[in-house]
Amino acid sequence: MSFYVLYGFKNKKMKILNAKQMTLADQATMKNEPIASIDLMERAAYSCFRRIEEEIVEDKYIHIFCGMGNNGGDGLVIARYLFEEDYMTGTYVVHFSDKMSDDFVSNYKRAEEVGIFPGSIHSVDDFPVIQEGDIVIDAIFGLGLNKPPRGIAKEIIQYINDSGAIVYAVDVPSGLYIDKAIDKNQAVIQSKLAITFQAPKLAFLLPDNESYVNDFYIMDIELDKDFIDKIPTNYHYITAETISKIYKKRNKFSHKGSFGHALIIGGSFGKIGAVVLASKAALKIGSGLVTSYIPKCGYTIVQTAIPEVMVEVDAEDQLEFFNFKVNPSVIGLGVGMGTSDKTSKAFGKFLKNNKTPLVIDADGLNILSKNKEYLDYLPENTILTPHPKELERLIGKWKNDYDKLEKIEKFSKRYTCILVLKGAHTLVVEKDQFYFNSSGNPALATAGTGDVLTGLITGLLAQGYSPLKAALFGVYVHGITAGFTKYSRNKETFIASDIIEALPEAMNRIIGNQDIILNPKGPDLDIDGDFPDDFFFDDDFELPF
Repeated sequence: MSFYVLYGFKNKKMKILNAKQMTLADQATMKNEPIASIDLMERAAYSCFRRIEEEIVEDKYIHIFCGMGNNGGDGLVIARYLFEEDYMTGTYVVHFSDKMSDDFVSNYKRAEEVGIFPGSIHSVDDFPVIQEGDIVIDAIFGLGLNKPPRGIAKEIIQYINDSGAIVYAVDVPSGLYIDKAIDKNQAVIQSKLAITFQAPKLAFLLPDNESYVNDFYIMDIELDKDFIDKIPTNYHYITAETISKIYKKRNKFSHKGSFGHALIIGGSFGKIGAVVLASKAALKIGSGLVTSYIPKCGYTIVQTAIPEVMVEVDAEDQLEFFNFKVNPSVIGLGVGMGTSDKTSKAFGKFLKNNKTPLVIDADGLNILSKNKEYLDYLPENTILTPHPKELERLIGKWKNDYDKLEKIEKFSKRYTCILVLKGAHTLVVEKDQFYFNSSGNPALATAGTGDVLTGLITGLLAQGYSPLKAALFGVYVHGITAGFTKYSRNKETFIASDIIEALPEAMNRIIGNQDIILNPKGPDLDIDGDFPDDFFFDDDFELPF
């Protein structure tokens, strides 16, 4: 799965809103701007048309499927603009109900006025022929759907999915709920790109829905900014603007002691590279001092690979004692550590006596999952960084992604910890607050990238960032290193060391408040490229936490 970050979006305070909140934002906009609902629909649909137009190959036939509500009204507006630009189009209304919204009816009349006479779909006999490679614009259902499509609606969705067409969804792929899990075997449009209005939708960020939302683009339709700012939500979408406000600027009289001492504990015979990556990342992100605590077998490796890092050693091939001598500000541990009986017992004893802030990854998590009593020893606001299988071992199996979010929340509250669930939209959870990351791409799906993330978060904690801010900052900067053109053009050749190499440029862009462009239709920027003026942000931004 890949995805687009924001491009040309003026209000970058990203809350993830549910269907009811989006409806309320529409109503507030109509009241306070003021603007009529038909004109707001025109504005939204025209913006959507312009974005779709960037994707269209001119010789492709375009099929616009409209429902009978406001999403269908959006589709009719888009059909009108495509028709007026002389694209080859066919427009169809899917008659799944006898009810039509007022704005749909108004736009149906406007379509007829310019010469568009939509086909009516009542049964499979009315389906148009769709050739493989044709373009389909899906405007059948909007974000308010609360029951599975049935009858002709289900059949047309299945027909579109089987057609081999390139599908663009207006706001939400038809059949997809944005706030709850879909039913088994539910018919849902499989879109190449969902052009969603004003705010990300929670469903777009969850792995269960990958086949329905390959990519998404957040379209600013100028809903009431003040109203949206006041809407309470537990779900946030983290962008460059958020992270640039977290950044702690250094003063000229600071020294290495000002930026903490990070201790990286891990490694076992054959897995010392994990400690090398984590230690180098902690140092590169700005920790004043870094010490690696490893088995003796890795001493020469670490001293040679990272001369700036100090080293202490344990037993010959594995960790058995955890008897380091340094007094660190923060400890990152678990990378490459192994789960032998001696290591597990020593780890439990260490946890029982430790009061230093922790970041725990990899085998540290695996030991915790096998010894759940160790979880009660964790210091408050310990950061755990599991991938999905490690998370499952910690919290148990889940029925769907929404059940998973509930289990994560309960776990975070129970152990007063912060969870960083690694994935396409890496999720940071502090109790009942969920922060989805906007940076990253599949280039990061390679060995060692998790070790680097552990080092980044540990290094940020050492410098005095709060646990939540360290997690958010580390996750975001980790992701954008894979977004530079230098690396993202060939994702298969990206390796974990490239993250560390790219950190200086990533930090430059964060400090300069610059989003990384993953949108191939946006500016083509190389690693030294300049950003257009509209990528600098408003001064009135407030953090969502």
